[in-house]
Amino acid sequence: MRKTLLYLTVIVFLASCGAKESGDKQAELETLKKERSALDDKIKAIEKELALNDTTKSDKGELVVVTEIQPIPFTHYIELQGKIDADENVMVTPQIPGVIDAVYVVVGQSVSKGQVLAETDNDAMVKNIETLQSQLAFAKDVFNKQKALWDQKIGSEIQYLSAKNNVETLEKSIAAANEQISATKLISPISGVVDAVDVKVGQIGSPGFQGIRVVNMRTLKAKGEVSESHAEFVSAGDNTKIILTDLNKEIDAKISFASSVINPQSRTFSVEAKLPSESNLKPNMIAVIKIADYEVANAMVVDLNMIQKSADAAFVYVAAQENGKTVAQRRVVTVGKIYNGMAEITSGLEKGDKVITSGYQNLIAGQEIKY
Repeated sequence: MRKTLLYLTVIVFLASCGAKESGDKQAELETLKKERSALDDKIKAIEKELALNDTTKSDKGELVVVTEIQPIPFTHYIELQGKIDADENVMVTPQIPGVIDAVYVVVGQSVSKGQVLAETDNDAMVKNIETLQSQLAFAKDVFNKQKALWDQKIGSEIQYLSAKNNVETLEKSIAAANEQISATKLISPISGVVDAVDVKVGQIGSPGFQGIRVVNMRTLKAKGEVSESHAEFVSAGDNTKIILTDLNKEIDAKISFASSVINPQSRTFSVEAKLPSESNLKPNMIAVIKIADYEVANAMVVDLNMIQKSADAAFVYVAAQENGKTVAQRRVVTVGKIYNGMAEITSGLEKGDKVITSGYQNLIAGQEIKY
């Protein structure tokens, strides 16, 4: 028992010593890494300083590429996923339930506004109208006779008014029956092309369910949803580009409609842009909608990669003359909008400045350059 306790004590002691030694080694490694990093930075700085003051070089100056900056148009876009839709795209369904009695159109057929596309069974309604018309003819005969007697001051006023009321009641009944018959017809509310026929003879038709789709392909539009964070910058009339990636096509357009109401679920609002009528544009086709929310006619623009950052500012290097030498001059700039890898410079650069566009990565301010 005493031997066992002795062994356990020795094992615990050795393990604690090993853990302590491992922790010390790790701390020592981290310290050495930091010292090495500081030394590397110091070596690099001294090398650049020596390069600047080296008078023994016959070919002095860092080779760079410069671009003389000129004002150009700059546009910032909001990009969103959208789709193409027809401005007039309707599904015509029966107004009242009934069995489909006839279908008069096929897919691809052109139809006019007011044209009957199909109809449900209305035989019972037609027979009812025929009965009402017979009753109306009899009621009119009775009324005419009562009127003739009443004009001669014969008979009572009640008989005359009752005959007149019968005629008027039957006329209204016939008018209502004719409206019911009209409700059995599927009538196109627009002119366009039949895109789908989802009803068949003998099938029971119901309001709001299967019917006949009519699309006016001459009035296409692109639709999308914009985040409410952009509400201040998007309105009707804004320039936009519609990108159809599947067709490798880009269409310039304008926002024709921007909703004034934010969807409470998605926190977005709807926008639409009218499109030209083209045979290869189809409803429900996917489109990328790029809305111009910021445009400047004359802007100083540089590649975003050329902008470097220090602890307190953003800057670029420009080629400038100092003491008869061409050197890299550090120019602090203010960055405006950024789009597609290009940045607008709102201050810090002027027309004609020679911005260093290649070889700027290892430059320091005042270093002699050549281009």
